[in-house]
Amino acid sequence: MNLNFAELLPETFHPSSRVWIYQSNRLFSLSEAFQIEEILNAFVSDWKSHGAPVKGFATLFFGQFIILMADESSISVGGCSTDSSVRLIKEIENGFKVSMFERTSLAFVIKEKVQLLPMSQLNYAIENGFIDANTLFFDNTVPDKQSLKDKWIIPAGSSWLGKKFQLSPSH
Repeated sequence: MNLNFAELLPETFHPSSRVWIYQSNRLFSLSEAFQIEEILNAFVSDWKSHGAPVKGFATLFFGQFIILMADESSISVGGCSTDSSVRLIKEIENGFKVSMFERTSLAFVIKEKVQLLPMSQLNYAIENGFIDANTLFFDNTVPDKQSLKDKWIIPAGSSWLGKKFQLSPSH
């Protein structure tokens, strides 16, 4: 699994560009991924904030994560433009029969694939060695482009989950 996504981010966007990450509860098929890319491209080409065009970027990474980015160095994204992006994601949810707002599923790279784990099963997975502090974790809470590049896919022990691994007995 090639995790080198950062080279696909727009170089002209400021490092503080706002980022929103939406994780699907399943992998999209190839044909769905092409359709979603078209939908995302159409959205960002017409994305506005208070009537002014937003310098926006949107893509699907790893067939499962929709990334929206707004470079606010010239125009800030207000509530209405954020609402329009949420409506877009809800339309994708409905159109493709997926869940994009499930915040209790954690994504890890296990055996070269994105694997989702319900948060309620995290302790079990740690105790039984399915994941450890070095397992790569998708931290979907990153707020901006620089954090996306540097801190989105990190060892779970280096993320906000880190305290869970300090509590677990070593094997």
